[in-house]
Amino acid sequence: MRRPVKALLAIATVAGLATAFLQAGVGAAPARAAGRTSVHVGTAPTHQNPMTLALPGGQTAASCADPSVVRGVGRDRSWYLYCTTDALTTTEQNPDGSLVQHGVPTYRSDDLTHWTYVDDAFPTKPSWVGDANGIWAPDVVYRAGSHGRPGTWYLYYAASDTPTATAPTGGGSAVGVATSSSPTGPWTDAGGPVVAAQPAPNGAGQRWEFDPEVITDHGVTYLYFGSYFGGVHVRRLSSDGLRSIPSTERQIAIDNRYEGTYLMQHDGWWYFTGSATNCCNGALTGYGVFVARSRSPLGPFTDQDGVAITSTRVGGTPLLAQNGNRWVGTGHNTVVTDLAGQDWIVYHAVDRADPYYAGQGTYTKRPVLIDPLDWVDGWPVVRGGAGPSDTVQPGPVTQPGQRPSYRPVLAPVDVPGRPIRAASTSFDGSALPPSLTWTREPDPSTWTVADGTLRWQTQAADLHPPATPLASVLSEPAPRGDYVVETTVAVDTPATGDGMNYVQGGLIVYGDDGNSLRLVSNSIFDTRQTEFGKEVTPQPAGAPNYGNMVVGPVGDRTTLRIVHRLVDGEDRYTASTSVDGRHFVRGGTWTADLGTSPRIGLISLGGAGFTSTFDDLRVSTVRSVRG
Repeated sequence: MRRPVKALLAIATVAGLATAFLQAGVGAAPARAAGRTSVHVGTAPTHQNPMTLALPGGQTAASCADPSVVRGVGRDRSWYLYCTTDALTTTEQNPDGSLVQHGVPTYRSDDLTHWTYVDDAFPTKPSWVGDANGIWAPDVVYRAGSHGRPGTWYLYYAASDTPTATAPTGGGSAVGVATSSSPTGPWTDAGGPVVAAQPAPNGAGQRWEFDPEVITDHGVTYLYFGSYFGGVHVRRLSSDGLRSIPSTERQIAIDNRYEGTYLMQHDGWWYFTGSATNCCNGALTGYGVFVARSRSPLGPFTDQDGVAITSTRVGGTPLLAQNGNRWVGTGHNTVVTDLAGQDWIVYHAVDRADPYYAGQGTYTKRPVLIDPLDWVDGWPVVRGGAGPSDTVQPGPVTQPGQRPSYRPVLAPVDVPGRPIRAASTSFDGSALPPSLTWTREPDPSTWTVADGTLRWQTQAADLHPPATPLASVLSEPAPRGDYVVETTVAVDTPATGDGMNYVQGGLIVYGDDGNSLRLVSNSIFDTRQTEFGKEVTPQPAGAPNYGNMVVGPVGDRTTLRIVHRLVDGEDRYTASTSVDGRHFVRGGTWTADLGTSPRIGLISLGGAGFTSTFDDLRVSTVRSVRG
């Protein structure tokens, strides 16, 4: 088994982290900043998220988005962390009051949780990228030297845009690379793109060539790249690692779903992980990580339901999702293996109580977190399925002589308990049960109850006030206390094709028109996805009102489940979906204040011309089973 350690040719198939570093070749040049953390031999120390990023002068960095982590080689036992270009503090400001941006800030650590700032990888931007454009999502790998020669570090990155012949922007995004003899630089840019800007297949602008990821399999090195606009692709790299080969390009994931690709190998499988939805939406960020696997690094990758991530009904099993604690927007991951053989997922998140840089409007901070990655029945789970942590936790084993303190324990899963029959219906007969009432009753010709189903035409309306028209809601009072609400729905949008964006049908937990949660089968451009959204009003000027996450795949009929729990005085709502009504895929959790009398029910909206067919509305108590 090859653990998920980032490296190029010489160490790509080595089993075990310590062996990989012994075989990697000569050590790198020493880093340029002092201030290493203290590590004690014995039991591995504890830690608490977020990681600590110490800056000169005693400050702590506020953000480390899109993290990449590697360990030194040879005698260098330190770990190195690289972050996307971002502001580190609110005290460093430009003359116009904007925050100073650091080009791929780099940190060193001895324990993988406490980090000391070393330098910026790009104090100035490469000329081909241009001053007006960003350097994002670093991926750092090492290639060992041969015949006693030193090895080389490669830093791949996304250029958010490039200049045109007449303007500083507009040339399209691209992937670049810089090299160094040290993991802390100085870095020498290759002087041009590894992946140049590409036109979008629909002819509307350029694809998003974001978020590079480099792996090696059987002596061949591959570069993965891409994002929502255009999808994720892979190409072979040239032998020197400085160019990609366009003729080898292959699509890995459909557009409008994934970015932040990371690949790892475990027990003969390659695992694709990618992040979905909006990374940077303040407290309404629903970003999360999904996983699919293949016997080949070139795919096809399928999820636990057997659905491909190239399908229009997009596959992908949730791996890392917010769980109702402090953290939301848990995404864009890397994975490292500690010296005890335990895998750890490193990712960024958003503190829902403190999401923005102070005084900078809606500029979202994304601190960096770490949690254990476990393997259950051939699939990865985070912290035994418990998800991101916000309390003191056992830490990784990062130095020789330490003993592990983390022991995986499967987290409990909430499932339906005793049916609450007075609140449930199977739509028998030809009329709605009296418990269900309309908010803005639609034209009677647009819905029918017959043959054990409710058929309801989708409305050219939604629930995003002050935008109008506002859609109809069919609902009943939510039970007091904890409960589960479910429905099985089929929305008759075709499985393929565009032009029906945001047509959807499914569940709603409704406080009022401006405060609700929805779990729906949704059309998102050319894809069909299950979306779990949260609407909040009023909000401060400029702040978002709506945030979304996605869950499991859409089927011909999709069962949608929302579990409500009252935890520490907060209402937590967790989504699950199923394509067969038996095996459920658990997604993320929103906390929401929906008032003293929330309602549960159904919606069918987002555009006219289609029909949502509901089999039932089932309500039950909650019981927990061991995951």
